Amino acid sequence: MEKEIIIGVDLGGTKIMTGAIDQQGNVIGTPVKVATEGTRRKEVILDKIMASIRQVIRDNDLDPARLRGIGVGSTGPLDSDKGLILECPQLPTLHFFPLRDALSREFGLPVALNNDANCLILGEARFGAGRGKQRIAGFTLGTGIGCALVFDGKIWNGATGTAGEIWCSPYADGIIEDFISGHGVANIYRSVSEKEASSLDVFRLAEQGDQEALTTWESFGRHLAVPLAWTINLIDPETVILGGSIAAAYRYFGPAMEAQLRQNICPVPAKQTRVVLSMLGDNAGFVGAACLMLE
Repeated sequence: MEKEIIIGVDLGGTKIMTGAIDQQGNVIGTPVKVATEGTRRKEVILDKIMASIRQVIRDNDLDPARLRGIGVGSTGPLDSDKGLILECPQLPTLHFFPLRDALSREFGLPVALNNDANCLILGEARFGAGRGKQRIAGFTLGTGIGCALVFDGKIWNGATGTAGEIWCSPYADGIIEDFISGHGVANIYRSVSEKEASSLDVFRLAEQGDQEALTTWESFGRHLAVPLAWTINLIDPETVILGGSIAAAYRYFGPAMEAQLRQNICPVPAKQTRVVLSMLGDNAGFVGAACLMLE
């Protein structure tokens, strides 16, 4: 029997990445990536999403009869139960738009919608760095900080669909995202050097051996250890997965993070719980979105 195929869509304010996988997580053909242009009219953005799905089906000669459905991982906030994009800053023209139902009507397929960070970690849990594990916590480190919990291959959404939304949790003299995010790296670097630089600039400086940049990443690692410690102590996961663009700097912040983390978690997980990097790369978003149809 031929394997069923699932379409996954990774929808962000900057780009839309769409691809297809089989039920074993194998990517079929080449994904399609287009600019979202997130401030344009909702009809324009919706057309881009639909066109990318059609292109994946057409370019890979997919039989519609073999399509199990479409999963969408979107920047939020969302109401995943109702399939709505809520008041999303990166997609202002799609506020309260019923994206799930619009795609289901267009393609005649079941559609599932969830937060993009949740989807990324779900994909890693099923087919990436967390494969074979039952209790996984994941953090996406980029423009902001995202957190997701995957138990027995399913996203734990919480009572209101906001489980893992730790970005606004109080920390130091602000919130956790003031320190653990792209602008958080820039904030730390400014306090260390009294100079302005983006997180990407600080990464490049660290690669050149710049001491102020290296000190910045060490400080970032110690800050990151705090939400990791709280999460590990609270839910006792087998594995913690780190993904997102800032995870590329792990070699600069990882040692400081690990040293601080092991001091602040319970003795047994301190010896056993592993923190690992995501494995699926740029495909993680749409692969994880497709995995919504496997929950």
